Amino acid sequence: MRHRKSGRKLKRTASHRKATLIALSTALLRNKKIRTTVARAKETRMFVERLITRAKNAITPEGDKINIHARRQIARYIKDRDVMKELFTEIAPKVANRHGGYTRVIKLGQRYGDGAEVAVLELVDFNTGKAPEKSSSKSKEKKETKEKKAKKAKKEIPTGEVALEKK
Repeated sequence: MRHRKSGRKLKRTASHRKATLIALSTALLRNKKIRTTVARAKETRMFVERLITRAKNAITPEGDKINIHARRQIARYIKDRDVMKELFTEIAPKVANRHGGYTRVIKLGQRYGDGAEVAVLELVDFNTGKAPEKSSSKSKEKKETKEKKAKKAKKEIPTGEVALEKK
């Protein structure tokens, strides 16, 4: 029986489950939004909110000092230095006035391949409602270059009608 045992096993061993949660939480803190299954999103939400709370409590109200012990405790799980820096400099000060509830799970429906319930897990205060500009600008550049190449190809290659008119 599982009386008073919280958390989902996610069909993984303890070490694999820990690695999965660490990877998902690092990705969430880096990108501010991830897409995963509902069960993983709900488990990751609990994991990440503890980390954010610890980071938030480690910063003094003035924001000039950081509790080194709390930083090391979080570093047990978040191995990426850039993400750690972002957590303490951007995320924690932004959620300083919030009493929990730093993340949101939005259900998207079922995945086409296996029918798993899919959700988006995002940080609440960082939701801009826009797609990242990097991906959209690259796609626009690709479209523009394709259109330019097509126009050049039309100009360079004479059609049958133009060839007949010249004679």
